[in-house]
Amino acid sequence: MKISSHAVARMLGTWQEGPGPAHQRLSDRLRLLILDGRISLGAALPSERDLGTALGTSRTTVGAAFRTLVEHGYLATQARTRATVRLPGDTAPRQPIRTDAETIDLSFAAPAAPVEILHAAFATALEQLPRHFERHGYDRHGTAELREAVAEWYQRRGLPTRPDHILITNGAQHALALLTRVLLSPRDTVLIDHPTYPHAITTFTEARARLLPVAVGSSAGSAMDAAGWDTEQLQAAGRAANLAYLIPDFHNPTGMCMSTSVRQRLRLACPTIVDETMTDLALDVPSPEPLALHMPTAISVGSVSKSVWGGLRTGWIRAVPPLLERVAQARPTTDLGTPVVEQLATATLLNEHQTRRSDALQHLRSQRDTLRQALTEYLPDVHTLQPVGGVTLWATFREPISSRLAAVAPDHGVTIAAGPRFGVGGAFERNIRLPYTLPPDQLVQGIRRLARAEQAFLHGATGTHTPAPIA
Repeated sequence: MKISSHAVARMLGTWQEGPGPAHQRLSDRLRLLILDGRISLGAALPSERDLGTALGTSRTTVGAAFRTLVEHGYLATQARTRATVRLPGDTAPRQPIRTDAETIDLSFAAPAAPVEILHAAFATALEQLPRHFERHGYDRHGTAELREAVAEWYQRRGLPTRPDHILITNGAQHALALLTRVLLSPRDTVLIDHPTYPHAITTFTEARARLLPVAVGSSAGSAMDAAGWDTEQLQAAGRAANLAYLIPDFHNPTGMCMSTSVRQRLRLACPTIVDETMTDLALDVPSPEPLALHMPTAISVGSVSKSVWGGLRTGWIRAVPPLLERVAQARPTTDLGTPVVEQLATATLLNEHQTRRSDALQHLRSQRDTLRQALTEYLPDVHTLQPVGGVTLWATFREPISSRLAAVAPDHGVTIAAGPRFGVGGAFERNIRLPYTLPPDQLVQGIRRLARAEQAFLHGATGTHTPAPIA
């Protein structure tokens, strides 16, 4: 697979920043792109001349960077052919990190299962299951029980919803993939929060869409609320986009929540997918009202993977029936429906209000505060904002070391999700996402290990670890 010089330049981002000669900075950034999987193994890089032109630098600089990568085993070269990407000592396809029992995994933002609650929900589901035995079990829209329960969940949040406005999926990511297949064509433009959920970026790029990032942050702006959504920028970008994907409720990765005033003002000209997987995890603010309450055309996506358990692969789409019928028609190419038992169990959890449990929220608050205290103690130069909900916080280092730190950290018993995985164009090298879903002692130990990894990196350690999976 050939990769264009302009594509490489976009991924490199602001590679000129930092100490050392230009060729070293360029080779370091290319190495991190390879380790992070953003430049795939076997990809053929552009020529030195073409890449130099795209980067606004000399062919000599690019050539020196390529030679460094060849010497360290990250590129293979042959006469009169493009340099191809590889890994040191291994020409086989890259495998993700495999963590052992002692490694603390800070790349997964997922709660532990509420055992008794899940047992009770599945016991109820098994009691209800026999009434489905006379049916074939394949339902592209989902069981009536779960569609009614999801509709009632929206009703309790103040958004009138009928069961025929709901289609059940195998989790929120599956819902997003189905909507992408129906709503996007190659080279369409997708407006995204920046940063945003990495698997959404992958879904859109694999559909050959072009991404239009709009910053989410805490800096002041003419129309930006305190939590960082700029209404004017979003609406301007929406006029140029074919689709928008937003996470207004306890945004992943930052934990911020879009204010009511922005929800009331926001009107996008393009179809808008609203990710509501974190909605029931309000920690310091009231539960947010649905964005679709103010933007009736919004397409809502939800699941119970964050509010209950990631192993319960049940999600949904809320939209107008004609769109849901298009999604249902497109669905059989990948699956024939969501398992019935899981749907019945999820319906029980929703009907019994188990997606928002006061004890679980209190545990999350305590774990969040433990994580922030550990950062203050062991990584005092790292800046974080207090997330008002969700399961993650967005940590900012003084220097752009995120991807390099992620490559070193497993040598010290911890895995992390580097900031650039949540953005495009090489952005967020000063950031990492940290979940607070682990027990307090593991959070403290994980930050201790991360501090040791940072010190090792600052003293010259380089890592070759490939990225851990993200959830």
